[in-house]
Amino acid sequence: MKKDLTRIISLLNEKNHYLDKFNSINLAEIKNFNQGQFDNLEEFYHSRESILDILKYIDSELEKAYLESDSGRAPDEVGNSVPDSLELMKVQKAFAIKDSFVDRIIGQDIQILASIESAKNSILKEMQETKKNRKGLGGYKVNTFTKRLDEEV
Repeated sequence: MKKDLTRIISLLNEKNHYLDKFNSINLAEIKNFNQGQFDNLEEFYHSRESILDILKYIDSELEKAYLESDSGRAPDEVGNSVPDSLELMKVQKAFAIKDSFVDRIIGQDIQILASIESAKNSILKEMQETKKNRKGLGGYKVNTFTKRLDEEV
């Protein structure tokens, strides 16, 4: 049991490490987005996807470790081993840290989506203004050209 729990604690700590990296990447990119810099968007998403792939792998390893542990076995298969209270505290602490990261990341994702949506709306507004201005200029050019043709005739 102790070996199984040690493996689970190790995997939880590794997961928290990658959640911290994910958090850091988000914070850095939020700064860029707030300054209107979206040049790094593709690399940002690639980095996030890479970390998410690692997290999926760690989750699958956690599931395997749990199923192989006494906790994952049926009660009649479990030996008399009882988890150490220190180990249980480590597991609880790792889960609390994970929950904290997840809450922060969700908040950051909302900020990121809002920044992207705002930038998209600005671009659409600029495009509409450009289209409107082109129509205005086009109308002016047509009148000038028509006026010149009338003078020539």
